[in-house]
Amino acid sequence: MVLMKTNKDAFRDYLELEKKYSAHTVNAYLSDISFFEAFNKECFGQEEIDGVNYGQIRSWIVSLVDEGVSNVSVNRKMASLKAFYKFLLKTKQIEVSPMLKHKALKTPKNVQIPFSEKELGDLMQGNDFSGSFEEVRDRLIVDLFYTTGMRRAELIHLMLYNVDLTSNMVKVLGKRNKERIIPLLPIVVDGLRVYLNERACIENVSDADYFFISKKGLKLSESFVYRLINSYFSRVSEKVKKSPHVLRHTFATHLLNNGADLNSVKELLGHSSLASTQVYTHNSLAELKKTYNDAHPRNK
Repeated sequence: MVLMKTNKDAFRDYLELEKKYSAHTVNAYLSDISFFEAFNKECFGQEEIDGVNYGQIRSWIVSLVDEGVSNVSVNRKMASLKAFYKFLLKTKQIEVSPMLKHKALKTPKNVQIPFSEKELGDLMQGNDFSGSFEEVRDRLIVDLFYTTGMRRAELIHLMLYNVDLTSNMVKVLGKRNKERIIPLLPIVVDGLRVYLNERACIENVSDADYFFISKKGLKLSESFVYRLINSYFSRVSEKVKKSPHVLRHTFATHLLNNGADLNSVKELLGHSSLASTQVYTHNSLAELKKTYNDAHPRNK
């Protein structure tokens, strides 16, 4: 007996195979849908959510807000539902999406404050690629984040064969398995060579294909990399947020402040649209305003 796939199973295949979303993202989408299914069954007695109306979805939103769920989290859950009903429209399972007239809840704009060039200079000053394997690796991770703008997951999943020291390039596998090539600065290439020499001395490497590994030969975890960046920048910065993402933000902001065009920064970051990159321009505009005020004769 052949079991027919449910719409949710088909949606999973769509996200994994066609949209090429990561396992984490797919699970998050399906989890949101399952929560709505449970709510809808309890409150409206419906097993399936294919034929719901927006009033039922609105009731779920009110319930989530009453439970103290943040607007950001509610919007994420609504994005999951919107994607699900868009898929049902595409596959002609429904004729009209119940999310058609939905508007996202208002959320505060959290402006990411990048590290200053002085903070980066203070951190890197007099700190060459020397020391133990872990010291060399940790310094290189900081340098690679700042000089390439790659995401934390991209750095963790960087493979040995992705790093080309002959042409000074690194191939990064980004969101939705989209590849991009990022150039490497000569000083970073020097650090990569030192690290690879130290890495070759590690015995019993289990995750041999991964570029960055622990002293025990295992690939690094996301929490380890977060703690590493937080620890490094605690030495030079009093900013509340000290994370790999702030370093990525710093990379983009410093490039824009020093004359890089928006399209080039977009390609380096691996963004699919300029709108994603434009969130970094507020800092470069602040720098431009400062330069303008300092330089214009009428402001003397």
